[in-house]
Amino acid sequence: MQIEYFGANCVILSTKKVRLVFDDNLKELGLKSVTKTDDIAVFTSLEHSDTTASFVIDTPGEYEIRDISVKGIGAQLHVDESGKKGSIYQIMIDGIRICVVGNISDNLSEGQLEELGTVDVLIVPTGGSGFTLDPVGAKKIIKSISPKVFIPVHYADKSIKYEVPQVDLNTVIKEMTIESTEEIESYKLKSRDAIDENHKTVILKRK
Repeated sequence: MQIEYFGANCVILSTKKVRLVFDDNLKELGLKSVTKTDDIAVFTSLEHSDTTASFVIDTPGEYEIRDISVKGIGAQLHVDESGKKGSIYQIMIDGIRICVVGNISDNLSEGQLEELGTVDVLIVPTGGSGFTLDPVGAKKIIKSISPKVFIPVHYADKSIKYEVPQVDLNTVIKEMTIESTEEIESYKLKSRDAIDENHKTVILKRK
């Protein structure tokens, strides 16, 4: 299994058999879509771009597809006052539990945390400016979920036309007191046992 980052909140979790593409709204941000027709598209909000994917997940629920388990858990959106909800997703691939969150509130309930259970890898937006979680909110989410590995996404990028300016990666690193600052092309794991618990933060280069 490997995780790759494509900008904003878009990440791809892939195995030899399947690709799960999260939050591919890249066309709206001045980039090219990375979704292929055979992909599974997963969105953390109901308001998303059209997709060519063969299967779409954008609401809470439990899904079993191509030997992968996906659980969507409802969560309050970070900047929405209309009562609409987004989703937190827990994905089980090769025994590894990955959690992807989008533009949600940093106040997770005991019920939500109980549904999530143990998390090995947590992917969280950090750009802030009232648009999504900021480094402080991201740290609160991390503390609540206690993953083995954290991957920050959705920070400033000169190639991305965000609606609201996002804080840059250096600010994220400083405010979250991240020690490891080396960027890697992709994060690869063969099994849960292969996770280095001392490597708490993984920073991915945008593809």
